[in-house]
Amino acid sequence: MNRPESPLQKPESPTLLIVDDDQTARYGMRRALEQSYRVLEAERISAARAIVTGENPDLLLLDIEMPEESGLDYLRELKGQARSPVVIMITAYGSEKIAVEAMKSGAYHYLAKPFEIEELRLVVERALEHSLLTEENVRLKRRLVSEGEFGAMIGSSKVMRELFDLADRVAQAEVTLLIQGESGTGKELLATEVHRRSNRGRGPFVALNCAALPEHLIESELFGYEKGAFTGATSMKRGKFELAHGGTLFLDEVGDMSLATQAKLLRVLETRRVERLGGTASVEVDVRIVSATNKDLAAAIAQQTFREDLYYRLRVVLLRLPALREHREDIPLLAGQFSQMLGEKHGRPSISVSREAMELLRAGEWRGNVRELKNVLESAIVMSRRDTLGPEDFSGDLGLEGSPGKGLSVDMGCLAIDDYREARRQFEITYIKGKLHEHGGNVTRTAAAIGLHRQSLQEKLRELGIQVERE
Repeated sequence: MNRPESPLQKPESPTLLIVDDDQTARYGMRRALEQSYRVLEAERISAARAIVTGENPDLLLLDIEMPEESGLDYLRELKGQARSPVVIMITAYGSEKIAVEAMKSGAYHYLAKPFEIEELRLVVERALEHSLLTEENVRLKRRLVSEGEFGAMIGSSKVMRELFDLADRVAQAEVTLLIQGESGTGKELLATEVHRRSNRGRGPFVALNCAALPEHLIESELFGYEKGAFTGATSMKRGKFELAHGGTLFLDEVGDMSLATQAKLLRVLETRRVERLGGTASVEVDVRIVSATNKDLAAAIAQQTFREDLYYRLRVVLLRLPALREHREDIPLLAGQFSQMLGEKHGRPSISVSREAMELLRAGEWRGNVRELKNVLESAIVMSRRDTLGPEDFSGDLGLEGSPGKGLSVDMGCLAIDDYREARRQFEITYIKGKLHEHGGNVTRTAAAIGLHRQSLQEKLRELGIQVERE
């Protein structure tokens, strides 16, 4: 592998900006670097801000201790922008703890005064090489986006390529993001890739499905609890906010959160501090929030089931994931990718989908979206004895609206019941019993398959009076 071109070999010298209120320090750094680089200077953050806007420097040498504004605060401001220069922090001797905090906030490295000239030159050269590699990686990612790839997601249709391009740009900005889309469209995949491409990509990605937990468990999962906070709390537990410190917290199906929990979430977003259940001390958290929902939150606000102030906190940027039926032209691409992946998984790498079967797939309604398409293909691959899947291999699947011989027969007698609550209860009983039968009466596997927490399913079984019989 060829080593990246050194900044010293670039035809056009990189531009460096020294931000330090000490004129002697600026002079020393400029003399050490000006033979190899174009060097600019600023003695105030306000001046540096104007130079960054006008000159777009490649690297900043930024002093932490600055008059009027903190260098650390300016670093965070820079890293919250879509494109930012690489930053090396300059700190006084003995301030390494602050410097480490600066690196957590996005600085490439730090130098403690006084430092050797050769050390300064070496760190600057390595930082610029790192920047070149990062830029090349960004160009590669943008090329993949233009070709219809965004991490594990694929789609070459216009609507998907536009979504990938917007998500790629949003990833670099330190903004709160709301992803809206039906179940099965890939909201968590999109959130994961946004995190990976962000400045927090090396930090943790922590996910919480707000619909899969009973209301009384969501708060303890989000905020954690102290030992003895409630019966069964035998030790202290850190919540998702603390676990996601320095990274991204993904709140899936945030529209299912209770109003009481919404109020506490809003408080954390405003203060950036959490208090564990049963505790009195608050803990500072540095977390980017990405949330997702399959609900119309504007309608939920009108119905007073979702807080308007929280909605605008979460929706700084909105990404809408289209339903699969809105970009049917991507179905052959997705089906081909899934067939190859699932064929290898099940020891049938030569499996393919016939043209007639592909047309049948394109015609489907796909209420379960990409997840449903994948499940239908996996079922066909497992059940078929042929290397080429035909229309007959899909005719019994729910995913194809209007296809003959659908596999699951739901008791439609509930439609004759006038009372909505009783009709829903009867449907839930039929549905859950059917899913339990599919999984041999195993509650854990059934809960995972239908997207519920095991305890939530057990509570639902008790509520509906369903007796579990292991098969």
